[in-house]
Amino acid sequence: MLEEFKKDKLAVIALATLVLLLLFVFVGSVFFDVSQVMQVDLLNRYASPGGDHLLGTDEAGRDVLGQLLLGARTSLVAASAVTILTGFIGIGLGLLSGYSGGFLDSLLMRSVEFIMVLPASLLVLVLVSIVSEYNLFVFILLMSAFSWAGKSRVFRNRTRSEAKRDYVRASRTAGTNDLRIMVREILPNLSSLVIINTTMSLARNIGMETGLSFLGLGLPPTMPSIGNLLRYAVSPIVFENYVWVWLPASTLIFVLLLCIIYVGQALRRAADAKQMQGQ
Repeated sequence: MLEEFKKDKLAVIALATLVLLLLFVFVGSVFFDVSQVMQVDLLNRYASPGGDHLLGTDEAGRDVLGQLLLGARTSLVAASAVTILTGFIGIGLGLLSGYSGGFLDSLLMRSVEFIMVLPASLLVLVLVSIVSEYNLFVFILLMSAFSWAGKSRVFRNRTRSEAKRDYVRASRTAGTNDLRIMVREILPNLSSLVIINTTMSLARNIGMETGLSFLGLGLPPTMPSIGNLLRYAVSPIVFENYVWVWLPASTLIFVLLLCIIYVGQALRRAADAKQMQGQ
């Protein structure tokens, strides 16, 4: 897979850019304290970039660079946690349902279909607005509550197809444990689907967290957020005259999502090529 991935020069550039961005965010955010960054300083409203504020300040005199780095770190942590949690649930239930079949398959899929017909986005917005003790952990749980259903259905369909193959039948005949067959034999053959699904989910979750914050329904106001910086662009005055408030955040989120998606697609192609060689 590594050799196939290295053949795609743009993918290598995207991966290098992604690594640099992650280092920039996680290393740079260490030098900022949330309480100091979010402290209001009206005497420095919309200060131009330079001096003590490399990227200027917002309407409350808060440092834009600190909000950018801390907000990006929070978005990445929240999106990664949601992706891992929903992936574990969705892939696990998909494998179990597709491999088992019968009554268990029907029961799980009816439950999944019920969750999928719910207006998930609206429910998340409502729950976000009514939860009293709202923090990052609660936000991750709310974002994960409905995101696993579609994933489980996709993996269930692929698992049903794999379960009919000769290598699975041979393993069953040999008395191999069902859990071992699902994890050690079927799951590796779904690697390309796992890769593209995970990367797309990560990009979507980052966008969802940013979008909720942009609408004012994301993380608590005391936490820096990229969405809050982007929300300043709604004001025509800020959009035209104070571009340093929103432009770095929009550029960072655009490049970050673009790199994640491209790297995921390149890894999927590499995984597909590996599986073709194995066949």
